[in-house]
Amino acid sequence: MAPLDRNTIDRLRQDIHFSETLNGHTLVFHTTWGIFSPRAIDEGTRLLLEHLEIRENDRAIDLGCGYGPLGLTIAKSAPQGECLMVDKDFVAVEYANANAARNHIDNASAMLSDGLKHIGRQQKFTLAVTNLPAKTSNEHYYLFFQDIYEHLEPGGRIYVVVISGLRQFIKRAFIEVFGNHKKIKQSKNYTVAMATK
Repeated sequence: MAPLDRNTIDRLRQDIHFSETLNGHTLVFHTTWGIFSPRAIDEGTRLLLEHLEIRENDRAIDLGCGYGPLGLTIAKSAPQGECLMVDKDFVAVEYANANAARNHIDNASAMLSDGLKHIGRQQKFTLAVTNLPAKTSNEHYYLFFQDIYEHLEPGGRIYVVVISGLRQFIKRAFIEVFGNHKKIKQSKNYTVAMATK
């Protein structure tokens, strides 16, 4: 492959932007290369949002928020609540906060955290959502779910979307950690599941 010319390099450095209607809310997103699914809302996120129950006063956490499509949609759908978005990538956090400001969403903010490691133990949520990465260890999933359990209020819900090949593992893990599991929707590629504390 021939080296890229300066104009192409400069163009690639510019933000990618697009708008999308999610749960009835039209949002504008700016993203960049290196953040997950920078050119469009990915299939898993879209499926999760289509089957996610959001209450107007939910105090939610979006884990692995990327540039913010889940968290910002939740915040728009929960005007009396709020959504904390977290990611371990500082670039994602910057873009999620900028997208919150760009869309005039003042009940959502993003912070740097490795899962819930940097969230105060006293902070509790009624809703946790995540588009789980497919390539991590079972031990990491269990630690992650246990941390979510400890941060959910009684009656709080966790919703995840995973590649369908992981659905049986998620079922076992949810039953072990939360004591229950419900498969919400399964498509060809992804499965949405939830559990309640």
